[in-house]
Amino acid sequence: MGRLAPLSEEPINAEDDNTNSSKKGRGQTWRNWIKTHFSLVFNKKSDLKILLSVLGCPLFPVPLHPKQPLNEVSSSAQYIIQHFAAATGCRKLEGTVKNIFATGKVTMAMVDDLGSAVSAAGATGVSQKGCFVMWQMVPNNWLIELVVGSHKVVAGSDGSVAWRHTPWLGAHAAKGGVRPLRRAFQGLDPMAISAVFSLAQYMGEKRISGIDCFVLKLSADQTDLAERSDSTAEMIKHVVFGYFSQRSGLLVHLEDSYLTRIQSPGTHPTYWETTMSTRIDDYRTVEGVMVSHAGQSSVIITRFGDNLKPPGPAITRMEETWTIDDLAFNVPGLSIDCFIPPTDVQKDFPEEDLVWGSLSD
Repeated sequence: MGRLAPLSEEPINAEDDNTNSSKKGRGQTWRNWIKTHFSLVFNKKSDLKILLSVLGCPLFPVPLHPKQPLNEVSSSAQYIIQHFAAATGCRKLEGTVKNIFATGKVTMAMVDDLGSAVSAAGATGVSQKGCFVMWQMVPNNWLIELVVGSHKVVAGSDGSVAWRHTPWLGAHAAKGGVRPLRRAFQGLDPMAISAVFSLAQYMGEKRISGIDCFVLKLSADQTDLAERSDSTAEMIKHVVFGYFSQRSGLLVHLEDSYLTRIQSPGTHPTYWETTMSTRIDDYRTVEGVMVSHAGQSSVIITRFGDNLKPPGPAITRMEETWTIDDLAFNVPGLSIDCFIPPTDVQKDFPEEDLVWGSLSD
C-alpha cells in the first residue's frame, strides 16, 4: 500500500453530533480547519472533543527506531538506560516479545487556573470517565480503542501509516513518518522506552515531584518536522524529556512539547504551543517486568500572535488520570490482519497535503 495523503482535522459543532460527520470531513479544506479549530479549543461546548483530540491518542515525537548514530552525547545516556533496563527487567524479554495487550481506565477534565475540573457550563467538579484497550505488535503495529463519555476514538498503525477515527471526523491519516503511540511510553512498554532513549541527549539532573532524576532529551529532526508541515502550518519543534529516577532507575516523568506556526495567505501568523507533562506511578511486576499501572497527565495549550483578540495569549488546560487494569505479553491469536487501516482511510479521502491536527499530533 502506497503512502496515504493525510486529511484535515475539522471538528464540528456539538449540535452536529448526530449528523453523518464522516462524509462531512472528507471534503473539508485546510482553511476551514483553521477557522473551526480555534473555536473548538476555546469553546466550552466542545470540551469532550478537545479532550479526546489532545489526550486520547497522541503520538510520540520520534520513531521507535531513530536512524541516528551513537555519539559522545548519546553515549552519556547509556548508563541511565542500563539502569532503567536493570530496574524494569526488560532486557530478559528482548527478542521474545511479539505483542503487548493492555486495558485501563481514564478520567479526563478541562481545568481552570486553580487546577479544578471545569464543566461545559463553567462549573467546577465535572470530569469525563472512560476506558481503553490497546494492542501492540513489534515493532510498529499498534491499535487503541478509547471510549469516554458518549464518544469512541480508535487509532492505529500498520507500520506504514498511522490513522485515527473519531465520530466527528471519520477516519484520517497522520502526516509524516510512522511514530509510536505516546501512551505506550507512559511506562507500559519498557522495551520501547529503553530502545528510544538509548539515543537521547543527556541534559543533567533535576528534582521533579520530590524525586531526584536524570534528564534525557529527544527531538524530532528537521526532516520529520518538514514532512509534518505544509505551506500553511509549519511544525517548528517537537521535543520530549524523560526523567529517570536516580534511586530506582525507573522512568517517573515524561514531558513533551511542540510548537506550530499557522499562517494563511494574507493573514498574521498564529502560534500554537502544546506541552504535555506526565507523572508515571505504581510500577508492578508483570511476567517478570516492571510496568507502570497508574499516572497523571496535564496539558497546557497556548495560542499567541500579534492579531489575537483579546490581546495576549489564550490558554487552555486539561488533565487526565489513568489506571491499568490488565497487561500481558505475547497474547496468542493476534495477527498482522488486526492492524489493517479502515477502508475509508485507504481510498475514500481526497489527496490533501494537511497535518493530522496540530493540537493532537
